[in-house]
Amino acid sequence: MCERTVRFSEINEIKEFVSAACRCKFDIDVVSGRIVIDAKSILGMLSLNWDEELRVVYEEQDPQFENVLQKYMTS
Repeated sequence: MCERTVRFSEINEIKEFVSAACRCKFDIDVVSGRIVIDAKSILGMLSLNWDEELRVVYEEQDPQFENVLQKYMTS
């Protein structure tokens, strides 16, 4: 299992992240406190407080997704 911490500053970043997640064949979750959202859901992602750090949890690795994820990683 992989876990990364990300932070977004604008809607276009979220759109890019969701688009990259949708190309993956495995599940990707975004966790904010006790809330877990499917990373492939644009409405779900927009409903989060994305000004704070979010945890991205996924089981497989995909080089294209990792490249997009790296842009928004905080640690």
